Amino acid sequence: MAKVTIDGIEVEVPNGSTIIQAAEAAGIEIPRFCYHERLSIAGNCRMCLVEVEKAPPKPIASCGYPVADGMVVHTDTPMVRNARRGVMEFLLINHPLDCPICDQGGECDLQDQAMGYGMDHSRYAENKRAVKDKNLGPLVKTVMTRCIHCTRCIRFITEVAGVPDLGATARGEHMEVGTYVEKALGSELSANIIDLCPVGALTSKPYAFVARPWELQKVDSIDVLDAVGANIRVDARGPEVLRILPRINEDVNEEWLGDKSRFSVDGLKRRRLDRPWVRVDGKLQPATWSEAFAAVHEKLRGVPGERIGAVAGNLCDAESMLALKELMVALGSSNLDCRQDGAKIDIARRDFYCFNTGIAGIEEADALLILGSNPRREAPVLNARIRKTWLNNGMPVGVVGTETELTYPVTALGAELSVLSGLIDGTHAFGKALRDAKKPMVIVGQAALARPDGSAVLAAAWKLAGEIGALAPDWHGFNVLHTAAARVGALDLGFVPGPRGRDLAGMLGGGVDVLWLLGADEFDTSAIGPNTFVIYQGHHGDAGAHRADVILPGAAYTEKHGTYVNTEGRVQHGFMAVYPPGEAREDWRIIRALSEMLGKTLPYDTLEAVRARLAQVNPAFANVGFLPRFGASDLTAPAGDPAAIGSEPLVPAIASYYQTDPISRASPTMAACVTAHAPATAIAAE
Repeated sequence: MAKVTIDGIEVEVPNGSTIIQAAEAAGIEIPRFCYHERLSIAGNCRMCLVEVEKAPPKPIASCGYPVADGMVVHTDTPMVRNARRGVMEFLLINHPLDCPICDQGGECDLQDQAMGYGMDHSRYAENKRAVKDKNLGPLVKTVMTRCIHCTRCIRFITEVAGVPDLGATARGEHMEVGTYVEKALGSELSANIIDLCPVGALTSKPYAFVARPWELQKVDSIDVLDAVGANIRVDARGPEVLRILPRINEDVNEEWLGDKSRFSVDGLKRRRLDRPWVRVDGKLQPATWSEAFAAVHEKLRGVPGERIGAVAGNLCDAESMLALKELMVALGSSNLDCRQDGAKIDIARRDFYCFNTGIAGIEEADALLILGSNPRREAPVLNARIRKTWLNNGMPVGVVGTETELTYPVTALGAELSVLSGLIDGTHAFGKALRDAKKPMVIVGQAALARPDGSAVLAAAWKLAGEIGALAPDWHGFNVLHTAAARVGALDLGFVPGPRGRDLAGMLGGGVDVLWLLGADEFDTSAIGPNTFVIYQGHHGDAGAHRADVILPGAAYTEKHGTYVNTEGRVQHGFMAVYPPGEAREDWRIIRALSEMLGKTLPYDTLEAVRARLAQVNPAFANVGFLPRFGASDLTAPAGDPAAIGSEPLVPAIASYYQTDPISRASPTMAACVTAHAPATAIAAE
């Protein structure tokens, strides 16, 4: 550790730290444009100049200058102030004065630092240069004349996203940032360069000229479009959500967010269900809440519990699933399922279906086997963490599955699961890399579990984890990567068939007389029996609503207070940003009101009471935001015979990253992304 004095404050920092890092530890602000703590050091904006005693008598760039024991640094001397003013004057020589029409206005680093550290005039009167705008696809808008060449976007796309689409051509005044050959950015994390850009060169194309930051109401929430549970901020104006941005959470998403989670926001106002509907004479007709409830009550009257079923969708909050499960139990039904894909999951213990290493724990791993998953498509933020680990320690990665175009080098082990036997007994070459690792890790995806032999695959993956040393007292390297935000919470609540209960496949084809779909749209609704009465409760007119006999309009995740459990088992709360449209209501309140009409009144009337009940059902719901690290204390394997694995090759769990749920399917921006990336997909397929 080195002791450094900065502006009279003594601070102790690790050896190898830079002056700017030491200043942050001391709580001293040093302006910067190119430096970012998660990217490599470029040292090309020169805004972070400081003065160091006993060093050459000139300003020193603090982002790239390492500290030494006893160093004395001054960040606010006449020399430093003049140097920063000169740098700002140079930056503004070519920067256009279009703040009034720039979407970055009001949250622009250049504006803030020009005010805090710049001059009130310029000595340069030459014509400003103009640069042609680049087309980076349907998400990122460019006004490249504003670019100050900080290269943050280039470094992020190359280092973090792992898709080196951006670079700089030419030098000096002629330097331009672009894609060399014009094309849409190929990363699922591409829009993070909008947040990184310190000026208005890169802004949101769908959000262009929509609102100013001071007009927006900002509410914290949780992303539900994948199972990572990224922390987000929902910005709304009046009744409409206008944009979604990431929040910093080092344990989950750092400060990144997937493009689908950020830009499918326009799907929240399209194809919405804003009033109840009842099917009359084969046609859905608008109805009042009383009429819809009466239709449900009339249909359920006299139907035995074993002929009633319920399916929970992928975007549901824990409160609504708890209420629906308890209503079904009160009606005498044990026909419950949350696995629309048919995944074979053992819920006897939580570590059979969670990402036990934790997302942050990925950085401790030194070998990885990915089984039936494509993290780049299913969880791009988590995939960035895997790439980060590979960059830091060269972690070998093996992939069993069809997709090997990840953002790091992998050893392709084929798409057939027969390779598992060789990995388990150590005869396969990659098995040695797993056994030689101190902290090996196995990730099992839904493509491996959503098969007839899914339980055998789960048992085989657990056995492999035990053989390679991934199940240790201080390290739990067995991980299940889910694709549905609601899945772990539903499994925690036991939203699966009870004794003699039917799963989703058993409820289809006339298996039940009444089927309640709670936002369930990700299965073939045409397989529902023609005489089955379908109650659809959700927020979008998707597949489930088209088949419904009664539609109960619910609230989307931005329109309610909700509890969500991510793939690692972390319980998090989202908050209401806007009210549901029209007559739509929060889902658990709908179920609570209907339970009273059915004579099965649920014992809670407030959100606090529902959450207290959640903690009673499963104590995990009491640990909000906190995820304890643990090793593998019980090595008992999940149910299933590892030798019963079939010969069918694995197929991807999701067909398209950009359209996986009712919200993203209703989004014009996501449709534009599908179109923009279709040629690249076709070429890759060839």
